[in-house]
Amino acid sequence: MTGTGWRVGIDIGGTFTDVLAANSTTGDLRVAKVETRANDRVGGLIAALDAVGLVWDEVEDLIHGTTMVTNAIVENDLADVALIATEGFSDTLAIGRQNRLHLYRLDLAPKLAPQVPAELRFEVVERLDHDGRVIRALDPESVEKVIAEISASGIEAVAVSLLHSYADPRHEEALGRRLQDAFRFVGLSNRVNPEAREYERTATTVLSASIMPLAAGYLDRLEAAKPDGSSLHLFHSAGGMASPDALRDLPLGLALSGPAAGVAAAGQIAVDLGIEEAISFDMGGTTTDVCLILGGRARISSDRALGGRPLRQPMVAVESIGAGGGSIAKLDHGALLVGPESAGAAPGPACYGRGGQQPTVSDADLVLGYMDPERVIGADLHLDLGAARRALAPIAAAMDATVEAAALGIVKVTDSAMVRALRRITVERGIDGRRCTLLAFGGAGPMHAVEVARAFGISKVVVPNQSGVFSALGCARGEMSYSQQRTVRMAEDVWDAARLDDIRRTLRSRLAAPFEAAGHGEGEMRVDEIAAIRYRGQSYAIEVESPSFADPARLGRDFIALHEKLYGFATDEPWELVSIRLTVAIAHGGDTAEPAPAPRSEPEAARAKPCTFGGGVALPTPRFERRRLAVDRPVPGPAIVEDAWSTVVVPPGAMLVPDRSGHLHIDVGAAP
Repeated sequence: MTGTGWRVGIDIGGTFTDVLAANSTTGDLRVAKVETRANDRVGGLIAALDAVGLVWDEVEDLIHGTTMVTNAIVENDLADVALIATEGFSDTLAIGRQNRLHLYRLDLAPKLAPQVPAELRFEVVERLDHDGRVIRALDPESVEKVIAEISASGIEAVAVSLLHSYADPRHEEALGRRLQDAFRFVGLSNRVNPEAREYERTATTVLSASIMPLAAGYLDRLEAAKPDGSSLHLFHSAGGMASPDALRDLPLGLALSGPAAGVAAAGQIAVDLGIEEAISFDMGGTTTDVCLILGGRARISSDRALGGRPLRQPMVAVESIGAGGGSIAKLDHGALLVGPESAGAAPGPACYGRGGQQPTVSDADLVLGYMDPERVIGADLHLDLGAARRALAPIAAAMDATVEAAALGIVKVTDSAMVRALRRITVERGIDGRRCTLLAFGGAGPMHAVEVARAFGISKVVVPNQSGVFSALGCARGEMSYSQQRTVRMAEDVWDAARLDDIRRTLRSRLAAPFEAAGHGEGEMRVDEIAAIRYRGQSYAIEVESPSFADPARLGRDFIALHEKLYGFATDEPWELVSIRLTVAIAHGGDTAEPAPAPRSEPEAARAKPCTFGGGVALPTPRFERRRLAVDRPVPGPAIVEDAWSTVVVPPGAMLVPDRSGHLHIDVGAAP
């Protein structure tokens, strides 16, 4: 039913599903959390709508993020795939790179086994050179022979990665058209990853084909359940949303879908608050995800790994660690470790009172007093302090410490892991992270943010409005966008402006096609470009934003300045443009921010309760309702600020100030 004004963002996480519904007509805003239904994702989505009092017929636009693809890759729950390569190159996937997974463990396998076994790797007769010139035409007889062999194997998903197809896709496209007549799922490398690096391109294409059956089945069920009058989009890993049709053949776009939505929302908050350098800090039930945001834009990476397998796709450069509220603590030869194993949503941490018995970060937070055992979280989650203490007791006994001391140790170990993640996304990329503002969200992020910021040297934390369902907010506020990167390999001294313009036009035309099909005009689209440049002879390139392709001399100066900033040196050696990444986007044109809270003269404090902070001494700590905080009125630590879905911890020495948009600004100060 169109015209209702409801726009809904839903983030299906590993533990909880968050939902935020905003009505552009009435200004109404509704938020909720429900348990994730891993075995019934569509049913879980409908349950999330029900939690905010809506049925799908009332929703104009539904956007959601999902961990489905990420989990399938990490858990190796993938379909069998046949690989077709150029004659003589089918073993590229098995050869891989020389890098070892375990440098000093010769008793362990040096690398993962190839995803496609030898008996499912096939070859066709054809050959292009690195510029895309035909050396040997695609042989139809070899194509028919391979199709017959794959059909006999019973495989339904096929990946095609022909040599140098990124330079000219004619052979791959012709083979793909023939394969579509015989197989339902066909992945072509020139569409999945049109770049050089044969191994990574082949591995990424195989991974994409192996996830196609799962993604297509889910998208089919979603579209079957969707009412005719409602539009449906999914959040993709490059920080925008896309239609189901666009993701059906490129399902790797759904990897890191949920974390990307939170990062996108954090980028918008950074713009709203005028924060030039920020770090998003998303701590949920299973993981903590951090990402560097500069000028309101998240850093994008095109060369990553997931589940140990190469994944070359434009993706937000999120650093994910297995440290969430449900992460399990244990002693290993006397050392206290936390994660990456998680109690998940079922049974969940012991403090949920649902049968969990292993000690988790949430149990430690409850024992330290950060969470209130008398408070109901969400609709019906009652915390069990006794169960939390019983879960931590064995660790405390083994440490010869009190339960509170063991809980504090778990929190410190968890925070230390987060600090290391912050270093990886800042210091290792030439950024002084101490200048950044930490944007904390997720169910547990605001609980740990101040101590993490202190340990890293960051002076300011911002807990944005709707921090407990922030990834759902990112879904609802997302923009439509499509991205792709393509190899160019153009030296500065043989600059071919006409060829470069042709490549850019082709990319733009491909990425703009879904928008044009939906009736959007050229003037509605925003185009962003990135140039990947390196010195000749270097293996890897660095990315120059907003490149001046019309002025290669200026582009070279920008590259040299960036190289100096990142590595501390630059030379006058020749450089080359390796690849370009292009993004076409359209903003949705709506806002889902919650109305500013009514100004109050004084915050309303609840009774004080003891909380244990870094010094190990329990201190009387007032607890505040977030919605009752007085705008611009400082709240000194120690203090606890609570809303329906999350808890903000303000330790001693810190100072919190709410603004008129509902964001909480915390000067972390120093521990007394």
